[in-house]
Amino acid sequence: MPLTGTGEDGNAALLRSYEQLLVIRRCEERLQRLFAEGEVPGFIHLGVGQEAISVGVMSALGPADTLASTHRGHGHALAKGMPLDGFFAELLARDTGVCRGRGGSMHVADMSIGMLGANGIVGAGLSIATGSALAHKLRKNGQIAVSFFGDGALAEGLLHECGNMAALMKLPLLLVCEANGWSEFSPVSSQIAFDLAKWSEAYGIAYRKIDGNDVVAVAEAAAELTGLIRSGGGPALLTCTTDRWRGHFEGDAQKYRSSDEPAPRDPIVVAGEHLAAAGVATQRLTQIAARVESEIEEAIVAARAAPPARFDAALADVYTAASIGVAI
Repeated sequence: MPLTGTGEDGNAALLRSYEQLLVIRRCEERLQRLFAEGEVPGFIHLGVGQEAISVGVMSALGPADTLASTHRGHGHALAKGMPLDGFFAELLARDTGVCRGRGGSMHVADMSIGMLGANGIVGAGLSIATGSALAHKLRKNGQIAVSFFGDGALAEGLLHECGNMAALMKLPLLLVCEANGWSEFSPVSSQIAFDLAKWSEAYGIAYRKIDGNDVVAVAEAAAELTGLIRSGGGPALLTCTTDRWRGHFEGDAQKYRSSDEPAPRDPIVVAGEHLAAAGVATQRLTQIAARVESEIEEAIVAARAAPPARFDAALADVYTAASIGVAI
């Protein structure tokens, strides 16, 4: 569905996308503070500045389509439809979390919405999504799988193995590269020796490269490529250029970054410009922002009040009760 139309009613899709952008941004900002205050256990990797990729790609997916995420996957989960209460409860290690507090930030998953999970191993989601794409093809259900990964994952062998298999078998797989220019603490220019456009051509994979900070551009490219995939055209690769506003992980001092980097484009500002050009009143956006803030705060309050994850149930869904001789 195109995100732009005429007037406020014609731009309902873009308004929904704008709200999703705000939800992801405000969630990340709250998580930043919650982590600093010691309420979020473990590490977190924030995707501030990369929201348009999650929202734009997800606009082309259906409820039963699947996706495999990365360590920087909060935006993917929220854009796919993960409820705020279950999301915050999971990251605050509560029993009411979508994974009952066992997954946390780097392993948040929700099979009910096709979210196969975030992953702490660089590039590991590629093989998970490829397997899911194979399952979709064998079942002939018309669904597709999506793998998100950063440009730092281009040096991983899994990209080449999965790209080759997906091309050979014409799997319904969309590869989405969130190209923020960094491979953890190193610029990608010092890590990658090949060009993705030529790589895709060598494997016979459809390829597009767009501005990943423009949700309309991402949505249009995702709609084009998912349409090609669903028609039996095999896998496709979408590169979305973007910016990593914060460090590799929260708390990263970022001493490796230059102080003269150009100011990044804000996906929320860009989306707001699209809405303004279409005649949507600023007051409408202010109302959306207020509602988003309220819903997030309600979810955090609920998460804080929920019981903590149960250590005695840590083996649940890993082993059967009979195999270890205990009741779970």
